[in-house]
Amino acid sequence: MAVLPIIEASTDELTEIFKDLHAHPEIGFTETRTAGIVADKLRAYGVDEVHVGIGQTGVVGIIRGNREGARRVGVRADMDALPITEETNLAYASTTPGVMHACGHDGHTTMLLGAAKHLAATRDFAGTAVMIFQPAEEGLGGARGMIKDGLFDRFPCDEVYGMHNSPNGAAGTVGICKGAAMAGASFFDITVQGKGSHAAAPHQSRDPLVIASNLVGSLQTILSRNVAPLDTCVLSVTQLHAGAAYNVVPDTAMLAGTIRYFKDEVSALAETRMRELCAGFAVAYGVSINVDVRNVFDVLMNDHDLSDAYMDAAADIVGRENISDTDQPATGSEDFADMLKVIPGAYCRVGHSGTTGLHNPSFFLDPEVLPVGASIMARIVERRLVA
Repeated sequence: MAVLPIIEASTDELTEIFKDLHAHPEIGFTETRTAGIVADKLRAYGVDEVHVGIGQTGVVGIIRGNREGARRVGVRADMDALPITEETNLAYASTTPGVMHACGHDGHTTMLLGAAKHLAATRDFAGTAVMIFQPAEEGLGGARGMIKDGLFDRFPCDEVYGMHNSPNGAAGTVGICKGAAMAGASFFDITVQGKGSHAAAPHQSRDPLVIASNLVGSLQTILSRNVAPLDTCVLSVTQLHAGAAYNVVPDTAMLAGTIRYFKDEVSALAETRMRELCAGFAVAYGVSINVDVRNVFDVLMNDHDLSDAYMDAAADIVGRENISDTDQPATGSEDFADMLKVIPGAYCRVGHSGTTGLHNPSFFLDPEVLPVGASIMARIVERRLVA
């Protein structure tokens, strides 16, 4: 392992930053404390410019190399936490009830701070490094918010890179999937407006629970009987809400869930069939059914050449033997995809010890990965901004 010297010497500091962020998690667009810490650290490290309030709570740091160059490379980390009650029993566990860093964004933020410290101290590159600290990645549109707020107009980038921790139990490994690497996602809400009744006289109702239950099963036929077998699509109903009493057939039932896809035409097909099924159910049962489908994540597309460049930079830190450029696509989603729709770039995963999955109340990010990730982030800037 060849962690960059300044980052290695800062390991204790980075670990303390990480633990502090972990203990004080903030949900998307409320990361005011986190953003304040980020901005203060960037200023302390001697970053040339620190801009706050981008996309509400986003932060951008600008670092100029010691050699002239017109090119600009962006590196991005996310900052938000999840509405999950932590069950790790760590000494630095969340102090905010019902909120937890269960996806490692506290680690990502810390890594980018470590990279910024190294780059601001050495400046061994030609051009400009753009350090992007993004809010609200967890389905709230933080990337789109920063872009709408002029992120790449105010801070142009020729290419941009992101990173995620991978709790695969294989510390010091780095992997990437070229091309379509992570699924796009749409969220949906379906409201069945029926007719309520006394539970003893269900024949007087138009029972939305029965309709919703049947609809859950029928929605699965979209995949099995409409989507081509070689096209990946995942449709999951994740919520069903109805009723509040034992002896009342309710008026309404509500379904919610997600559609994951790798092709826009597959997403369009799934949405069309969902609307058609709901319209048919409405006619068949004599009720009204409202369908709201909204795109939340785009398909994350890794540029092939820049993926190779990213792995070359990672190899400098972890060794070529610990690099994989043939990772399989993931059906999870990531809103860094929105940045990659505007600016070419790549997104990799860095392994660490611990095997509890993301978004789990027992998730653990091993702090030993912090200097590794920080070094890779710094190295890709140095490699891409050569004279």
